[in-house]
Amino acid sequence: MLNKNLQKVLSDISGGNNKGEPITLVGATKFVPVDVINEAISLGLTDIGENKAQEFRDKFPIVSPCNYHFIGTIQTNKIKYLIGKASLIESVSSYAIIDEISRQSVSANVTSNVLLQVNIGNEENKHGFSLEEISVATAYASKMPNVKVLGLMAMLPDSDNEPYLISLCESLRAKYDELKPIYDFKHLSLGMSGDYLLTIKHGSNMIRVGSLIFGSRY
Repeated sequence: MLNKNLQKVLSDISGGNNKGEPITLVGATKFVPVDVINEAISLGLTDIGENKAQEFRDKFPIVSPCNYHFIGTIQTNKIKYLIGKASLIESVSSYAIIDEISRQSVSANVTSNVLLQVNIGNEENKHGFSLEEISVATAYASKMPNVKVLGLMAMLPDSDNEPYLISLCESLRAKYDELKPIYDFKHLSLGMSGDYLLTIKHGSNMIRVGSLIFGSRY
């Protein structure tokens, strides 16, 4: 079942997005046992993402070689578990987190690759910079030592209003395209199990998919 699920998602994204860009699949592995993660990697999954820093810390030494992302809410006191290990810290949502990633990266003599999180729907229960302030936040982060901003990430609101969701995707993609030549952006991480087919039609080039690959874990 795991192989069937994985190949289905890989097939869905094999044609790239509407911009002609290849799409990176990040398997969201919250609560997924390491042996299952390693099986998925053996079947062709190249990137995985953890939501909890302590789970990232505990799994990191025993997960097969891959691009290991952090995709969850970041607490400044848990950043130490990610520095020098995470291939990409996707969910950088505040100036305080930028500052702490920079400080610890300098101390460890590593460069940390990050995506800045945009609260695209201006939702009170979600973290991230507003679309209006992301240009300033990107300029700030790009000047911090040992931090490399590789793009933006976001989560769409839970809504059945497809035109509204499309407008959010396209607004975020327009901002990404504006900033990309300035900062050499690589990734726009937008789309999860329930909405990735929509997001890749409207600019996303990285998706974070958990339950459709690994099944329900709750």
